[in-house]
Amino acid sequence: MTTKIKLLAQLFILIFFMGVGSSAVKAQEALTLAKALSIAETGSPDIQRSLLNLERFSKNLEAQRAALKSRFSLEVNPVDYSNQRRFDSRVSEWYTNENFQTSTAFRIEQPILFTDGTISLTNEFGWASSNSTLSSTETESEVFFNNLYVNLNQPLFTYNRQKLQLKELELNLENANIGYAIQRLNLERNVTQFFYNVYMSQMNLSISREELDNTQKSFDIIVNKVEAGLTAREELYQAELNLSTSKSNVQNNEVNFENAKDQLKLYLGMDLFQDILILADIGSNPIPVDLDRAIENGLNSRMELRQREIDVETSQFDLIRTKSQNEFRGDMNLRMGITGDNNELNMIFDNPTRSPSVSLSFNIPIFDWGEKKARIAAAEAAIQTQELNLTEERKQIIVDIRQVYRNLQNQLNQIDIAKQNERNAELTYEINLERYENGDLTGMDLNLFQTQLSEKKISFSQALINYKIELLNLKIQSLYDFETGQAIVPSELYLSDEGEKK
Repeated sequence: MTTKIKLLAQLFILIFFMGVGSSAVKAQEALTLAKALSIAETGSPDIQRSLLNLERFSKNLEAQRAALKSRFSLEVNPVDYSNQRRFDSRVSEWYTNENFQTSTAFRIEQPILFTDGTISLTNEFGWASSNSTLSSTETESEVFFNNLYVNLNQPLFTYNRQKLQLKELELNLENANIGYAIQRLNLERNVTQFFYNVYMSQMNLSISREELDNTQKSFDIIVNKVEAGLTAREELYQAELNLSTSKSNVQNNEVNFENAKDQLKLYLGMDLFQDILILADIGSNPIPVDLDRAIENGLNSRMELRQREIDVETSQFDLIRTKSQNEFRGDMNLRMGITGDNNELNMIFDNPTRSPSVSLSFNIPIFDWGEKKARIAAAEAAIQTQELNLTEERKQIIVDIRQVYRNLQNQLNQIDIAKQNERNAELTYEINLERYENGDLTGMDLNLFQTQLSEKKISFSQALINYKIELLNLKIQSLYDFETGQAIVPSELYLSDEGEKK
């Protein structure tokens, strides 16, 4: 009677948890690797940071290009009043001057990218009233005035700063694009790693639950044998210990599974309270890999090489700036204009005055105690360092691809070994389970075989996952997808200057 009550209670609990489990499954979101990558493309914090960095350089370049266009400005001076006592050195007398003026100036400035000069057109218009008193003699003047002139400022014998700044911003944007592309590849690798970590935690939980079921069955067999007097009671104690250990393993794996899911959701940028269920197919046929093709494509396509080239170009820009310190330099300023004034507005230019001006100046360094020479030597050393980094980057790419290739071949062997070990462990457990049921094996020994089977199942799954990750590493290192037989074009990973995907 007691046994029937226990069975009914267990059945009730099982039905209850099945109902709870089914309702939880409804709230779960099935997540495949492809879907996880799609979510990470927009939700990952790393991608968002790369996009913000890319936008910053894009807007800087946009601003610089806009600065090269004509700039219009209007300066308004509605009130300019002064009343001052001044000394006239021509007649050695003091006089009082009261002045009121209102004016406005319209200016158009156009930078000249080709020559690094600036040309501007300015028109200043206003009205002025002046009253001067000298030795009780008072003079007054009220006139309208207009000053129209063109001004050209041109640096001489120096480098083109506008071109250099524009080129530097273009390289910065290209570098940011490359950084974004590399981040997308790293994103694929990291998402894959997190995804399979959750999958392995899910697999460990599944295997531990299967182990618990097997241990529960073994425990029930021992209980029946002990109650029938066919087995010593110490076997029951060992069976209870094995059952407690299996339950503890299940609880530990549940905790690890939940922690792994949280890490994945955090990296993907998902809602942390959204439950997920991992769907993965880790079984696949070996992919043929050509090492020579991988190295050749990696050296031709790896974006890190272009980054090192950009570093070299940037160092050369620094050398140009260094050479401009204490340099021989000239500045030329040309101005042509006409000025008119009259107390009648419509007669301002009846008798205009031409106002040309030319100025030419030179900065001639004489002696700087070797400062410029030392700074140039330091800048040249920096260029050589960046060129060395470029050479070493090529070597590192070859080494990395070779290492991944060797790991890939090793993983194929590990898969075969793990598969055979799992099969052997399964057969061994089935044989010893039968021996245990016949009373020829202790519960402790059976638990060892059960643990061995669980470990070999996990090892086989891990070997399959390691192979997939190494295959992905080879894809990232060589920028060649051997699964599809197609090279990855770096420009497809870039964004345009406007921040839109190509």
